[in-house]
Amino acid sequence: MKLCVAQARAVKGDILSNIENHKKIIDLAVSNGADTIIFPELSITGYEPTLAKELATELHDERLNVFQDISDEKAITIGVGVPLKTPTGITISMVLFQPQESRNVYAKKYLHADEDPYFVSGESSLSLLGEDGDVALAICYELSVPQHVEDAYKCGAQFYLASSVKSTGGIENAIARLSRIGSEYDMMVLLSNAVGESDGFLCAGKSAVWDSTGAVLEQLDATSEGILILDTDTRTAMSVTI
Repeated sequence: MKLCVAQARAVKGDILSNIENHKKIIDLAVSNGADTIIFPELSITGYEPTLAKELATELHDERLNVFQDISDEKAITIGVGVPLKTPTGITISMVLFQPQESRNVYAKKYLHADEDPYFVSGESSLSLLGEDGDVALAICYELSVPQHVEDAYKCGAQFYLASSVKSTGGIENAIARLSRIGSEYDMMVLLSNAVGESDGFLCAGKSAVWDSTGAVLEQLDATSEGILILDTDTRTAMSVTI
């Protein structure tokens, strides 16, 4: 399996422009043999909590149909970040498109205190990916919550994949934490982080892949869009910038 994480720049609140950018990055992943691609947190709208009520949409929003079409045609699993309306409020979610399957959702369960005024804790319809169900998903703050990775480990995860919007002030702590997760839980770890501006801060990029000793295998820079691909069989990684 070839797991891919995207490093992308969102246009604030411009869903259609962001969808077009996602398509370009997915094409790059497909051309490099990726089986799965995961985008940063709230990648379709940009991470803009104060606009969450305005930007939130439904799981079956027709604007997202293009991702199912690509998934079916190219046999690739695609995870995009979307604020979703639910009966209890708006969730920070990753909508997952898998070949010839109905849409699934991984929803952020553990929220940062700053997110509480805008979002609610979500419930996922799917939390593990891969043919062997050994790829655990996380969204940003969750990687800092010990119980989250512990639950993933107990469920048999061998790969821990975090979708984030980490700032220049928070990226180093996140990198250190993900390295520790790799070494402490004997898992390979991937980070999909954003670049550009979100919610008034600068996103730090530096998306990366770590091996199960916590060592960095491959990393993108702080400003470029691009992809990282981990070959789970050979345990090697590669990067491509745009």
